[in-house]
Amino acid sequence: MTASETNRPFIAIACGGTGGHLFPGLAVAEQLKRRGCDVALLISPKNVDQTAVESVVGMAVFTLPAVALQNKNYISFARSFWHSFRAARKIFRQRPPAAVLAMGGFTSAPPVLAARKFSAKTFLHESNTIPGRANRLLARFVDEAFVGFPEVSGKLKARKITVTGTPVRPQFSSQSAIGNWQSAIALGLDPDLPTILVVGGSQGASGLNEMILSALLRLTEENWQWLHLTGAKDFEKVKNFYVSQKIKAVVKPFLVEMDLALGAATACVSRSGASSLAEIAAMRLPSLLVPFPAAADNHQFFNALAFEKTGACRLLEQKNSTPEKTVALLAELVGNESARSTMQSALAQWHAPQSAEQIAENILAALVSERRSLTRLEAADVAKPTGSETGAPFDDSRATVKAVSA
Repeated sequence: MTASETNRPFIAIACGGTGGHLFPGLAVAEQLKRRGCDVALLISPKNVDQTAVESVVGMAVFTLPAVALQNKNYISFARSFWHSFRAARKIFRQRPPAAVLAMGGFTSAPPVLAARKFSAKTFLHESNTIPGRANRLLARFVDEAFVGFPEVSGKLKARKITVTGTPVRPQFSSQSAIGNWQSAIALGLDPDLPTILVVGGSQGASGLNEMILSALLRLTEENWQWLHLTGAKDFEKVKNFYVSQKIKAVVKPFLVEMDLALGAATACVSRSGASSLAEIAAMRLPSLLVPFPAAADNHQFFNALAFEKTGACRLLEQKNSTPEKTVALLAELVGNESARSTMQSALAQWHAPQSAEQIAENILAALVSERRSLTRLEAADVAKPTGSETGAPFDDSRATVKAVSA
């Protein structure tokens, strides 16, 4: 380790498992880098994580052997938790972190718990309206929790909670986007046609894919094109359907450059994970939200409901969807300029452009505060005068104060 490395705060961010955890973590990581920190990303072995970090520059990346708790896989989950904890502890032995930030999900808990053994400051971010299991567990152990929705504050037992919104990467901005025309060209779309983006999140969404394919059969008169992100499982099936129906479409299993996808789109059909909503709000994209019905604690429904109550989206539950409803809602989002304008104005209130900066600043402020506290403790560690050993009263005017640099 070089001398310059020891002078820079080392901060680890546990942000793997899904794009909804990873991409906000990347946004914070970039802000910490700009402020002179060394940053390590702790991710899962899943393809979405491994693909997304291929373009990461100037950060260490570590893969933890973590698996999600699902389908009653208690033994494999517990085993992976323990192995992830040991892996994080080994990483931190090589260079103890000043702070660890957990972005939620199954990669979060082991690094935070391991970091406590190194006296690191610990933080978490909860982006959804309903806190996830990992964050509910971690909240009582961290120094500060950051939340995306104000109503989450009463649902986490953390010593300090700050409403920051959900971070998005700098390229997600209605002001910084390269424009619909250029984005469409970059993705192989016709820039002169309305574009419907369909995205089920980094894992894809079979139910959403089926819903759209059924609606496509009712869209014989609309001259639209589609950008459909299917997930790996349904890619061939969905692609072949568009070809068989001779519908203009670009079909991909997954796309890292979601700023291009949102920039090219006229309207969007999306699941309602918090990270996706933050990106939609940043780009002011009129959207039809279809919550994933099996999401933990139905949190995607409540995310979408919060948007709908302010007029920032149209909400359609998958169980209530019909091809006719889907077509009617999309026609409004594409062709009704008044509805589009109203929705775009409502989306502005959900965009927190300083979220990543605020989280980075709060982390660094906590480190500075910790350093000052340690300095005061060191300064208070005085050499007791000899007289105190013989029962003479202690005279603090004779104390020797240890000089400690801040």
